[in-house]
Amino acid sequence: MTASRYRVLLVASHPVQYAAPQFRLMAQHPRLDVQVAYCSLHGAKPRMDHGFGVEVAWDIPLLDGYPWTHVPNRSPRPGLGRFPGLFNPALWKLIRTGRFDAVAIFTGYMCASFWIVVAAAKANGAVLLFGTDAHDLRSRNGGSWKARLKAWLWPAIFRLADVVLVPSSGGTALMRSLGFAPERVVMTPYVVDNDWWEQQAARVNVKQVRQGWGIPEDASVALFCAKLQPWKRPQDVLEAFAEATVPGSYLVFAGEGPQREQLEARARVLAVADRVRFLGFVNQSGLPSVYRACDVLVLPSEYEPFGVVVNEAMLCGLPAIVSDRVGARY
Repeated sequence: MTASRYRVLLVASHPVQYAAPQFRLMAQHPRLDVQVAYCSLHGAKPRMDHGFGVEVAWDIPLLDGYPWTHVPNRSPRPGLGRFPGLFNPALWKLIRTGRFDAVAIFTGYMCASFWIVVAAAKANGAVLLFGTDAHDLRSRNGGSWKARLKAWLWPAIFRLADVVLVPSSGGTALMRSLGFAPERVVMTPYVVDNDWWEQQAARVNVKQVRQGWGIPEDASVALFCAKLQPWKRPQDVLEAFAEATVPGSYLVFAGEGPQREQLEARARVLAVADRVRFLGFVNQSGLPSVYRACDVLVLPSEYEPFGVVVNEAMLCGLPAIVSDRVGARY
């Protein structure tokens, strides 16, 4: 460690909107010399998002305001969330020659690059930090055997780190349950750019937005803002909305996904199609208008490591009703 600045390498799988604000703030800190290494630029460039079912190009800057580099991915089957989807051998040289005081990994352990980073950081004697958004041993699409495997495997993996970074109190509790000492678990919540969201929300003409949706200005409007995937439970929101029969109420779905046709058909069967709106995929710049024009966010996910839409909605003045499986809690 130098007398003035602490050199930190942040290794991330790809650019995401809730990490960029943190990276920008770290880059502005006078005691930090920060570099971000991306294993993929998935998210910063237009690409097919199979969860949304459409091509997605985020319309807010994800790479501005901090130094970053793209480390070439040499995987024969490039992708996220699978082995060997990320194989970035140049990370070894970057870390071994970079004289970093600390290296933080935000890739997940199910990729070859994670283990390259661990080996290089250990060889250099750098402080090693792992980032994980897990707050539960349960899996999105797996049985109890996966939870049992994680209970055995995770302590062995995470003990390779000097510090484990978690974004929620649920993550802290999980790491404690796996035997980690309190001083080795640090909560660093996922964030968005609060100033940007509040400024954008203040400019929204709610009456105009609702007119565009064909919703009265004085109506009560519930919002589901997420991919229309089974584990997000959009069907529960629709069923509850129909059963509640609140006079003058509307339901808005902001998001795209494989369940859209099923939800539209179910809305017709429930005789509420005239009070349900499907907006499709809404990019970041359009979300403040969506949040401000609604009255409450509902997120009943059965699997949701965090759920940054909760941050966004609350900054736009919405209360949030979420399930106990949503990790966005401090």
